[in-house]
Formats: sequence, structure tokens, C-alpha cells
Amino acid sequence: MNTNPRQIQLLEELRERKSATVEQLAETLGVTLQTVRRDVQRLAEQGLLSRFHGGVRLPSSTVENIAHNQRETLNSEGKARIARAVAAQVPHHCSLILNIGTTTEAIAKALLRHQGLRVITNNLNVAAILCGNPDCEVIVAGGVVRTRDGGIVGEAAVDFIRQFRVDIAIIGISGIEDDGTLRDFDYREVKVAQTIVEHAREVWLAADHSKFNRPAMVQLATLDQIDRLFTDAPPPEPFPALLGNADVQLVVATD
Repeated sequence: MNTNPRQIQLLEELRERKSATVEQLAETLGVTLQTVRRDVQRLAEQGLLSRFHGGVRLPSSTVENIAHNQRETLNSEGKARIARAVAAQVPHHCSLILNIGTTTEAIAKALLRHQGLRVITNNLNVAAILCGNPDCEVIVAGGVVRTRDGGIVGEAAVDFIRQFRVDIAIIGISGIEDDGTLRDFDYREVKVAQTIVEHAREVWLAADHSKFNRPAMVQLATLDQIDRLFTDAPPPEPFPALLGNADVQLVVATD
């Protein structure tokens, strides 16, 4: 089920408020109570919000991510803009690592016309997408495959990644907290991602605006380990100062 612009605005309102009543949402969005109730029903069915007596809120778990198919639809337009911005800066004839995530999958689609790429990935979805580019060599890490999203994790994947040193690592993330830490939910996935960061000459982070101030359990890295951040809207406070102090090049994808 696709998330329409009004529903995305509803989710953003909840992100700001933490929770809200149906009446508050209807007034803020300028729509009827019936429209809000219908949107809430659809978003709850997708697992994108939780209902409680008197209102609604975003799921707040720090230990479990939302499902892959739900993340694919959430802010898909913003992820597509990020993907185009990343692809515009990826040179032809270079080596890349792409990790697990729906944003990196969008980036893979945007790289289908690139020439001479050698791409290492622990994401079966990325591999399947880039196999559609006959001028791209795809190398898939070994390890345990997570059935819920096609991600490859575990010590075998870590050992595999250690063999390489690539030009650019392009990584996604579940959350960026206001202390500058990058966080995710699965410690096995994080171990692979940390190895990816260590074995790249440059590290590019692709994260849509919903990832700022989103909590998750496991620390993957800090902003000072990142060279470029691609996002779809100007980051909120205190992130501009954090990015400046960490000397991260910020790219806001507007089209």
C-alpha cells in the first residue's frame, strides 16, 4: 500500500508531537475527522503508527525496526531523490559497497546506467537490482540471509568484507541520534556495517529526514566517520552544528 502525501504529513506531525488526538490531526491537516480516521486505520494496518485510547502515536521501539515492505513505501519519494543525488556523484568505473536498507536499494536502481562499476553488497535486493546493469560486476557477501529483507549478516559476511578496500561505501541507517551516533537495530547487521565503514576510502551516508532523532539500540558509527550525508530535507537542530564539527559534506536532495 502506497503512503500518500497527506498520510506522510500525518506521520511527520506525529513525529513532532509524539502523540496526538484525531481531532488535533484533523485541525492541523485541514481535513475532516472521517479522513483522519481512514488514514489512521490504513497507517496502523501498515504498522506505521499505533493507536491507543484517545489518540495515536508512532511506534517507539528501540529494539525492532518496522517491516521491510512498510519501509519501502515510507517516504519513497524522498528516498528516490536521495538516490538520484547519490548516483549523480558516483563516478563511473569505481568500486562500491552498498549495505542493507530500502534507501540503498533505491540507490541501486539509480545506478543502473552507470558504467564499469564493481559493487560488493550484503543485500540480496541490491544484487538483484544491479544484475540488470550489464556493465556492473556484482559481488555478494556470504553469510546468514535474513528472510524478512534479504540482508546477509553474521561473521562470515564480516570476514568476506574484510578482503576488500573500495572507493566508496554507501550505507543506510535506522537512526541518527542528537549526540551524533548512527544507530541500528540488529547487532549482527551492525557488525557487517562497521566493517564496511572500515574498508572504504570514503563513506557516504544516505538517510531521509525521518532518521534524525530516531532511536535504535545498537551504535554503528559516529558522524565523524562519515564523509558525505545525503538526505531529502535540511536536518533539524542540533544536527547542522554536529555535521559542521564532524566535517561532513551535507547534500540535500531537492529534485
